[in-house]
Amino acid sequence: MNPYSMRSLFSAFAPPQNCSSPYKSDPVFLQLLFQYDYCSFNTLNFKYQRHIQKNRRVVCSQKSSESHGGNLSTGVLEKPRDQSFQTNPRTMSFILPSEIKPFEGSIGIVNFFKGKNCLITGATGFVAKVIVEKILRMVPETGRIFVLIKAKDKEAAMERLKAEIIECEVFKKLKEAHGKRYMEFMMRKLVPVVGTVWESDLGMDAHTANDIAKQVHVVINSAATTSFDERYDVAMNTNTKGPFRVLNFAKKCKNLCLFFHISTAYVGDGERQGIIMEKPLYIGQGRVRAITEEDIDFELELASKMVNSVKQNQATQKMKEFGIKRANMYGWPNTYSFTKAMGEMLINNFRDDIPMVILRPSVVESSYSQPFPGWIQGYRVLDPLIFNYGKGQLPGFLGDPNAVIDVIPVDMVANATMAAIAKHGAEATPDLNVYHIGSSVANPISFGAVFDYACSHFKSFPLAQPSNNNGNQSLIQKMNFFNSLDDFSSYISMEMAKQTGLWHATKLEPNLHKTLQKKSTMKAQLFIHLAKLYEPYMFYKAWFDNGNTQRLYGEMSAEEMRNFGFDVQSINWEQYISNIHIPGVRKHLLRC
Repeated sequence: MNPYSMRSLFSAFAPPQNCSSPYKSDPVFLQLLFQYDYCSFNTLNFKYQRHIQKNRRVVCSQKSSESHGGNLSTGVLEKPRDQSFQTNPRTMSFILPSEIKPFEGSIGIVNFFKGKNCLITGATGFVAKVIVEKILRMVPETGRIFVLIKAKDKEAAMERLKAEIIECEVFKKLKEAHGKRYMEFMMRKLVPVVGTVWESDLGMDAHTANDIAKQVHVVINSAATTSFDERYDVAMNTNTKGPFRVLNFAKKCKNLCLFFHISTAYVGDGERQGIIMEKPLYIGQGRVRAITEEDIDFELELASKMVNSVKQNQATQKMKEFGIKRANMYGWPNTYSFTKAMGEMLINNFRDDIPMVILRPSVVESSYSQPFPGWIQGYRVLDPLIFNYGKGQLPGFLGDPNAVIDVIPVDMVANATMAAIAKHGAEATPDLNVYHIGSSVANPISFGAVFDYACSHFKSFPLAQPSNNNGNQSLIQKMNFFNSLDDFSSYISMEMAKQTGLWHATKLEPNLHKTLQKKSTMKAQLFIHLAKLYEPYMFYKAWFDNGNTQRLYGEMSAEEMRNFGFDVQSINWEQYISNIHIPGVRKHLLRC
């Protein structure tokens, strides 16, 4: 055994002073790391592990049930074959992620994707779009990418493909590389497929489904609705039943190498303290009560019945409230994480002998460097808070400034996706592998630091011309944090009264006073609603283990690390927040 001493371990992994971390608040917590088989800082013997994995590989196209070994009919996750090489807390050695040296070999990312055909769902969304761009830019010799698009017919699907993907700004680097032949290249590689994850066979007609099933090597499920308070029926169909339907289609693919599912690190939201390990979710787990297969079926049926029982003009609000209520009953804070968790449980339970990888990103924000810094599509988790703060409209919020917010740039998610697909797609063994891609363990940043960097940016680059009232950028100060919803509610109600002019209105005519009061109340209620949604994360005390992800990174060659890197320790948070992310949102979303 050659680990760091407990004191040097604590020093090595001590977080910044403004971060709340188990290593800072409880040094004894480090001792718990020795109890886990998969520890975030264990990158044990990469060369030896890689040698074992290399010898286990089989050619994807020659995959057969005989090559899998074991009992494939049970669908039970079997233990890895190399039992002699399981990490042992008595013999494991710890090294810093920054000390990882490139492996002499490589995962073979580029070689794997050459000639491979992929089916991807959710490709018009933020994360999947970056994945598609990365594959096409780095491996132009890839096969075809079948893009599942919700549309009324083929013509409409083609229009969406051109408008939302081919003409999207994120592909500008690819467009520059191919010049006049860009459209020809994209049309040769991308195949729009009319369909939806809400239907069996993904909504394809029988002929199309059979044709694609013969060609596809990798199925990537990225379809999701990410609103914390999405309508329960929508979230259940997309996040829970959707992955199950995609898995069922993947089972029909005769040359399948891998089923790849993009989830979220927050599926374990029942766990809100300590280290959350990179382990599968099983039916029967639950924080308040166990979730059974019957429970999932019941929730699906309940969502369907509920939407039919409410008035049409009340359906959206009622179904949103109902989703939060059901999630809370099982121990999850919101509809999003609850339905994503049940989705994982379903595909894990019914995967049979399908090789599967589940990638769990944390809070995905704008690109760090590829295809260019700051690209983003749609407002993400942090953005409503940052930009209302920047406008001077949200000078305070509910939360612990020392709590860690786990942020990961979208290009690192795309890179980790390609690395994991290549590694496990080449092996094509009937295993389930889980990866966290996040920053809370390796390179944490606190909420307080995020808003300090935002404050610095907006003072230098105001969102609007400074004025003396109603959101004065010149008066932007350090963010105020409140540790109770009641205190925040009182504070923000007073602030909104000041910003709307109601606070100083003593002798206004009744109608004007009523208008200002309504405006003030609506703005206050909006921020209070945000606070309720964000509250579980603003006081989050859990960190996401990334041992599997570090091992994956350690198997990459130096060239792969340069081209497909996802080393979160390389992120300079001040540079990213102030000079990349906020300018990116301003450019691509606010247009200012």
